[in-house]
Amino acid sequence: MDDKVRGATKNDLPRMIELADQKRIEYEKYQPTFWRRANHARVMQTALFEKLLQRENVIALVHDSNAIVDGFVIATITPAPPVYDPGGATCLIDDFTVTENDLWQTAGRALLREAIRIAKERGAVQTVVVCGHLDEAKRAFLRSESLTIASEWYVKNI
Repeated sequence: MDDKVRGATKNDLPRMIELADQKRIEYEKYQPTFWRRANHARVMQTALFEKLLQRENVIALVHDSNAIVDGFVIATITPAPPVYDPGGATCLIDDFTVTENDLWQTAGRALLREAIRIAKERGAVQTVVVCGHLDEAKRAFLRSESLTIASEWYVKNI
């Protein structure tokens, strides 16, 4: 089996968008107000990902298993909010998924560790990873990597 983490390219975008869309459908079931898919979500996300791939403060990686992308991560190196002082920049990971839950321990781990390694080289001192509250497989994986919950958001229709 040939597994590797590599930098994402424009050619990877269709697969990344497919995986992101699958995760968005899953998360919409968890919380239909906050995670509701917008009209033309795939088109808008493709445009966003294209821009992100060009930004110097973004780390975009894919995991290949036998030449098939089975996971990806997009991390943004950003200053911490001014009221916090973690001692440097934050590595914010919003888009991060794998094709199957059992891949968190392999592909997910490889992606996260490489994103963090690169972020640290670029001056980040902490990482923040977005995870849906009912995404138990991803939550268990993040705990196994010594990440802890920092915040929860509550939503109500008004």
